[in-house]
Amino acid sequence: MLTTMIVLIALVCVLLMGAVLIQNPKGGGVDSTFGGSQANQMFGAKKSADFIEKATWYLAIALFVLCIITSLIVGGGAEGAAPLMSQ
Repeated sequence: MLTTMIVLIALVCVLLMGAVLIQNPKGGGVDSTFGGSQANQMFGAKKSADFIEKATWYLAIALFVLCIITSLIVGGGAEGAAPLMSQ
């Protein structure tokens, strides 16, 4: 189970990096280096930018949730942790 979660986290990380790199830094839409002209013709400039932006948000949320679930699976709870200051 832990291995599956780690693989999912790695996959989401790679997809998130791709989604961030595809975006135009000025918010103008899909970068033409990665086939932006074809995406603009297929979806229109506005819809392709919306799709990439929504995909970025969904991937970031998925990464957050997967990391929380993985930490719960591993047992990162405080029940076994030593106190920070024992005086």
